[in-house]
Amino acid sequence: MGKITVEVPIGESVSATVAVGYLLGGDVELVAAERSGGYSVLEANGGSSDCSDYEAAKLVATGCGGTLLATEDPALGAEVIEYCTLATSASIPDSDLLEKVNTRLWTRSFLVGYSISLADVFMWSRLSKSGAPVNAVNVGRWFSHMESLPAIGKSKAFLTENSGTAGDWAEVMRLVKSQGNFHVFNLPGIEPGKVCTRFPPEPSGYLHIGHAKAALLNDFLARSYNGKLILRFDDTNPTKEKSEFEDNIMADLERLGIKPDTLEYTSDYFDKLLEMATDWIMQGYAYVDKTPVEEMRRQRMACEENEYRTAPLEDNLRLWEEMKQGTEIGLTCCVRAKIDMQSKNGTMRDPIIYRCIEGAVHHRTGTKYKLYPSYDFSCPIVDSLEGVTHALRSNEYIDREVQYYWMCDTAKLRRPYMWDFSRLNFKYAVLSKRKLQWFVDNKIVEGWADPRFPTVQGIRRRGMTIQALRAFILSQGASKNTNLMEWDKIWTVNKRVIDPVAPRHTAIGKANRVLIVNNGTDEVRTVPKHKKNPDLGKKSVIYGRRVLLEEQDVEGVNEGEIVTLMDWGNVQITSVSGEELHGEFLPENKDFRKTKKFTWLAEIPDLAPATLITYRHLITKEKLEEDEKLEDFVNMESKSEEEV
Repeated sequence: MGKITVEVPIGESVSATVAVGYLLGGDVELVAAERSGGYSVLEANGGSSDCSDYEAAKLVATGCGGTLLATEDPALGAEVIEYCTLATSASIPDSDLLEKVNTRLWTRSFLVGYSISLADVFMWSRLSKSGAPVNAVNVGRWFSHMESLPAIGKSKAFLTENSGTAGDWAEVMRLVKSQGNFHVFNLPGIEPGKVCTRFPPEPSGYLHIGHAKAALLNDFLARSYNGKLILRFDDTNPTKEKSEFEDNIMADLERLGIKPDTLEYTSDYFDKLLEMATDWIMQGYAYVDKTPVEEMRRQRMACEENEYRTAPLEDNLRLWEEMKQGTEIGLTCCVRAKIDMQSKNGTMRDPIIYRCIEGAVHHRTGTKYKLYPSYDFSCPIVDSLEGVTHALRSNEYIDREVQYYWMCDTAKLRRPYMWDFSRLNFKYAVLSKRKLQWFVDNKIVEGWADPRFPTVQGIRRRGMTIQALRAFILSQGASKNTNLMEWDKIWTVNKRVIDPVAPRHTAIGKANRVLIVNNGTDEVRTVPKHKKNPDLGKKSVIYGRRVLLEEQDVEGVNEGEIVTLMDWGNVQITSVSGEELHGEFLPENKDFRKTKKFTWLAEIPDLAPATLITYRHLITKEKLEEDEKLEDFVNMESKSEEEV
């Protein structure tokens, strides 16, 4: 057969069709195109078909011989179709799907047979798009293998390279109506081709919307000057860090269209940092302190020095050795930079640069080290060693800027240039990973990808598109001005993305009333799925004499009143009795200006049941103050379900 050409809509972040195209190789040509609807599959005979991602993938697989559909074995072919159907079913929750797939993969490498099939591609696509956590052993192993396949890697590269204009100012202006200001950077040392930025997350949680801003701004600056972006995991606190968090951070960055040029770990520099700390102790720039934590905190607040600050070098080196060995004495010590205990800036009052963590097992270095550097110490040192020229971070760290430069100067290293931008703050939300972890630990949420969470995966599961998220964040620019934003702003941007391309369907709650249209007729009409976007195709709508209405909609409706059934026409209510209303259809009455508008469904036996889930804010206060306890403001009714 001849080659199949597929037009892929620009802006897709995950595509089963593109993955299938690369799996099938030379028989498929992929072309990125500006399309308001779905995919276009152009076969050798010149025919075309506008369809969804999954429909296009199946067409391509069928047109290229059916290998991915296991057509040579009817039994296996039936299983492929079964799992493809499961993967594309919106009625099956991600949690149930993951459980079923995990069980299926107990003794299997692939969902069907002994090689990859369309079932694997569809399931990988579903889980990637939903952002559902794939932590179970079997499904995690399978998902990692899928992600490692060259065809999957090529499909991601294709989509990233053709990610559309989401990061372009024209798209930002279209979606947000305002363009972010990046001229405020006014950074020295900007040389095209030599700019190097970094994004240094701690792998102790999933990326939230605040992290996304930091990542996108650092990426934006690097790309604007043909520079380099480093992704560096700040893995200096092994009690909180997991490989799961690393994997999800990298996956979220990829979804955001961010491709770091280099992957680094602070742990790669542990030996160098230990050597530097020893030199600082030898030179009098640091000292070992055995003061109990609470007393040390009091001393720092009161600007008081203690006896360890002036202890002899021999005592410092002895205690330093105890720390490196992780002894009982060493566990009570920390190393502090000797800066200025009288400083008005609290971050300069001899900050901790090394501490022991009892029993810690690092996910990369194991038990090799008994002590670990602080972020305040490691970040500026590693930034400079890695060649970072410009470090952009949120202004919650602004007091630490002078400390950052002191660390570089004391280490006799080049200073990267700092820029602090405003942190994204939303009402009724917490962005602290410690507080988010509390919600997870107390099972108030399903996990880090819960739709109520401000994580990238959480808001994606709630319906946020990457296109809208990127546009919204870039529209904020690099300003230092801080404000507390309403969530409505970002969801309004998202609506501008999905409204033109979302098919329209109707649901009526189980709590409903029946309207009997006395002069109505039973018929089926074919109408567009979207009135303003014919590319989305058509749907069948059933019209009947018995119509279901939302119970709350019809409260207060009186006999003789004229109401409007949406996309049908006006009906005059002739009687209201118990659970039923009766009415007469008024085909000639086209005056819809002052009538009550009702959503409706014909009452037929095979209406599909569904569950509508409403998510609300997790906390009951717009903004928590530092001295307020999170648990006092938890909204225990943040999730509700309605059967329809």
